[in-house]
Amino acid sequence: MKICRYDNNQFGIIRDNTVYDVSDVVASELPAYHYPLPIGDQFIEHLQTIRPKLEKAADIAAGRPVKGVKFLSPVANPTKIIGVPQNYEDHAEEATKDVGISQGLPRRKMEDQGLFLKANSALVGPSEGVAVRFNDRRTDHEAELGVVIGKRGSDISYEDALSHVAGYSIAMDMVVRGKEDRSFRKSVDTYAVLGPWLVTADEIENPGELDFALIIDNEIRQQNNTKNLILDLQGQIAWASKFYTLYPGDIIMSGTCAGVGPVKPGDIMHLEFKDIGAMEVPVRAHEKY
Repeated sequence: MKICRYDNNQFGIIRDNTVYDVSDVVASELPAYHYPLPIGDQFIEHLQTIRPKLEKAADIAAGRPVKGVKFLSPVANPTKIIGVPQNYEDHAEEATKDVGISQGLPRRKMEDQGLFLKANSALVGPSEGVAVRFNDRRTDHEAELGVVIGKRGSDISYEDALSHVAGYSIAMDMVVRGKEDRSFRKSVDTYAVLGPWLVTADEIENPGELDFALIIDNEIRQQNNTKNLILDLQGQIAWASKFYTLYPGDIIMSGTCAGVGPVKPGDIMHLEFKDIGAMEVPVRAHEKY
């Protein structure tokens, strides 16, 4: 199933490039909440329970073409967004050679760097776009597979890791280059993009073997396959869960490949992922408010 959040926080199921609204089911089936709110994204937590009703509602809903729909992040309330540094060998080599990426620092093994966190306030959907800050510094694109956790877990075993996944989305781990801590530079507003929808885990036979690409102005900037991850998805989930309890809706951005580079206002980043789909993310200048 492909499930999306779109326009004015409506929910839809995607079939054959058509959106079928299932918002009424979500509104009626999710429990009422009172402060303090439960931890984790409640839609993702209850997704499998209400899935039959969502599917049935889509069967009779009026369809709307995908084109023109404003796709928001399919996850609204993660407790955390987890990043995996330099998780493709070609990008690690690229970073070592490009002082703009590495800031002249020597390469460190992933296990020495550890995972990192991006602020939840950075999360947007593709239609919301990326607002570039700091015109005197590089803001780079990083195309990644986004892994959305579906059930709570801590100290998850490698063998059991994928059973904790609700589904997969296309992710962008945007970053402003500089010498500050990685999490600081990757937590700028709009610098965590997820979309255009969530493909449930049962629909993707092997998430560890997905072709993907990022294209700007008909130029392929990034192209690779998730089989080339240094630390695979199971390893990422197991490692993260040794440090944090993973909750429904938590997002793991699994790492990017070579080809990262700067974007500027006016660019449109086109991303494609096998078995997930495609999305376009516009780039604009940040406006003070």
